[in-house]
Amino acid sequence: MDFDLLVVGDANPDVIVAGAPRVPAFGQREELVEAGRLTLGGSGAITACGAARLGLRTAFAGRVGDDAAGRFVLDELDKRGVDVSFCVVDPGAETALTVVLTDGSDRAILTATGCLDRMTVADIPDGLRAAHVHVSSYFLQPGLGPGLAEFFRTVAATTSLDTNDDPSGRWKGLDELLAVTDYFLPNDREALAVTGAATVEAAAAELARITTPVIKCGADGALAVHDGAVIRVPATPAQVVDTVGAGDSFNAGFLAARANGLAVRRSLAVAAKAGTLSTRAAGGTAAQPTWEEATS
Repeated sequence: MDFDLLVVGDANPDVIVAGAPRVPAFGQREELVEAGRLTLGGSGAITACGAARLGLRTAFAGRVGDDAAGRFVLDELDKRGVDVSFCVVDPGAETALTVVLTDGSDRAILTATGCLDRMTVADIPDGLRAAHVHVSSYFLQPGLGPGLAEFFRTVAATTSLDTNDDPSGRWKGLDELLAVTDYFLPNDREALAVTGAATVEAAAAELARITTPVIKCGADGALAVHDGAVIRVPATPAQVVDTVGAGDSFNAGFLAARANGLAVRRSLAVAAKAGTLSTRAAGGTAAQPTWEEATS
């Protein structure tokens, strides 16, 4: 294989504003905040960087605009060892941009999708050989929906999906895709929204009928159902600086562990630790762990 992992998804600059007011004052008032940082964002980009940091040969396929934001994204991915040869540079639309307003452990996320809605299965390069294909931010890229299930069905690789949030709140169109997805990697809130279940355990049981659910549960650790067995791991204790991208680093940890032949239970533990360690610094990629850190 050319790569251990191909990540298909979103990449954008994140502007992280720490200590933001819950309701910003309009009327051209200027309010002072704790800190502001420009970092690499996008679930796909953060997952790809985390996987490369963990030692996987990783490629990223997505879309950015032919603008300063797009060049920033490609440079940041490249610096972190991710192959960006297959990323489309779109001169007809702007790169997506996200502003993250953080207040303690909570955050609000404001995203301008830019060229993300132009991403389609046709942008996934023909002939690229990867052992695993991961797709992120399904609902931010509506053009990916048509044809993605067929791509998963025919690609010579294992597959995973993290839908991330659905801004529309509808959570529709996943049944056919999940049926051909090896690992579904939502957080607990997303698992409840997709299934309509009352509890995470019930959501996991429903999802396990068609795929292997691997559910991120924040301070409650993580939960998976594999071969009929419910697997739980606790969260790793940590002093949290910033939770932005922690779920994406969890994804990277799980996929890297499976790529290295670890069982699902051990992979879940590695994923939980990778996600927690990524919260040691601001931004999604600054504190992503090495393989040694995640497995020690």
